[in-house]
Amino acid sequence: MQSKAATPDQYIAELPEDRKEAMQRLRSLALEKMPKGYKETMGYGMLCYVVPKETYPDGYHVDPSLPLGLMSIASQKNFIAVYHMGMYGDPKLLEWFVSEYPKHCKNKLDMGKSCIRFKNIKTIPYDLLAELFSKVTVDQFIEMYESHLKNK
Repeated sequence: MQSKAATPDQYIAELPEDRKEAMQRLRSLALEKMPKGYKETMGYGMLCYVVPKETYPDGYHVDPSLPLGLMSIASQKNFIAVYHMGMYGDPKLLEWFVSEYPKHCKNKLDMGKSCIRFKNIKTIPYDLLAELFSKVTVDQFIEMYESHLKNK
């Protein structure tokens, strides 16, 4: 369910009515809670939160023309997803999230390496996600990203 929207506002406007409120709330939390220096963009048909090329000119190593992305939020066919590369790259952050999740949500955590899936939008733990969104500064993410590149 990849969107062709050119802007985050267009993306939200094109969502099915039952998804708009949850997606707008997640977007607002990201814009409010993410540390300074990240920029909201569209990428891969999703809302993306990236380290701008002005800050990190090397960009994403797979395609250096793209900015380095920390997080994306998407309305997929059967769920809403939050993709957070900080949890993929930092085992302590992942451990924190997994241990905190049951304190905020009764549903079983449905998660891949960096993807958290919410099939029931009424059970999205917004407070927990707000805290997650605030945890990785631009400098920390660049350091984490570069350390993983050097280890390969």
